[in-house]
Amino acid sequence: MRACVIRATGSLDHLQLADVPDPAAVLGARDVRVAIRAAALNHLDLFVARGLPHAYTFPHILGADGAGVVDAVGAEVGSVRPGDRVMLNPGISDYACDYCRAGEHSLCVNYRMLGEHLPGTLCESVIVPEQNVAIIPTVTPSLSWAEAAAFSLVTLTAWRMVVTRAQTQSGETVLIWGIGGGVSLTALRIAKLRGARVIATSSSDAKLEAARRLGADVTLNHRTHDVAREVRTLTNKRGADVVVENVGGATWEQSVRSLARGGRLVTCGATAGPQVAIDLRRLFWHSWSILGSTMGNAAEYREIVRLLGSGELRPIVDRVFPLQEARAAFERLDKGEQLGKIAVEVSE
Repeated sequence: MRACVIRATGSLDHLQLADVPDPAAVLGARDVRVAIRAAALNHLDLFVARGLPHAYTFPHILGADGAGVVDAVGAEVGSVRPGDRVMLNPGISDYACDYCRAGEHSLCVNYRMLGEHLPGTLCESVIVPEQNVAIIPTVTPSLSWAEAAAFSLVTLTAWRMVVTRAQTQSGETVLIWGIGGGVSLTALRIAKLRGARVIATSSSDAKLEAARRLGADVTLNHRTHDVAREVRTLTNKRGADVVVENVGGATWEQSVRSLARGGRLVTCGATAGPQVAIDLRRLFWHSWSILGSTMGNAAEYREIVRLLGSGELRPIVDRVFPLQEARAAFERLDKGEQLGKIAVEVSE
């Protein structure tokens, strides 16, 4: 089958289209094989291409997000059948460890991600556990394959950050960095669903304008504004109740300076550097909470799929590339030119 792979790590120069073996014909009892129609890119794919501290088996298929048609199921699968239109939850748990039995699947001791630890979705066919597929909800207008592919990773990540970890409440002020990326855009929409006041930042005035259309109450260009000072001014010196971070080193100090007493900083990424510093005296004196967050559990995934079916949280797709132009899709993501998710059409 055709796939977008890397044969080495270090740069996007190692991306190529290749013919790779189809997934095994013999499925596990609870496995589902999906013929992929579209995949969607995440910053995770850039990190994988450049090299993460994992043992890669080359050629390695990239891509975490995907949607397609079920074409085979294991003997004990009961929730889907061949022909169903499904989207994938890319976080694969073992569904057996103590964390999984407690319902915390993203804390699984054997947690793995499609496209990172496992072969990904930028290919014609993939096998996942039954628990990792969801039937695409019926909405009007119907979701495109690109929209379905673009939904899972960023929506699950943002939901866990804003709702489960930060426990955002109506009337609170939420600062969200880097509007334009999928997680930040989705966090904005979820925070507004929770009744929060949202301050969004970007280095692009066009993206800030789009954020205002999506409900942002205040927008700040972080290249031209001292964000922490502006947040203090906008909140009568109180600060933000919640800061949503996925940037890391480049924004950390501003994020911390923006926090109100008792504020919560929740982070899921380090796109601009993993090393940060914090004054512990300020941390304990102001009773701040620093919260890490990765993906989400099965109950959270069911809830966001339910909201999608009710007309909420429809994915924002920036651009769709054919599989043969996957390199161009990665380059657009790498340059930060997107507003929303970049998708790749694998097959019609």
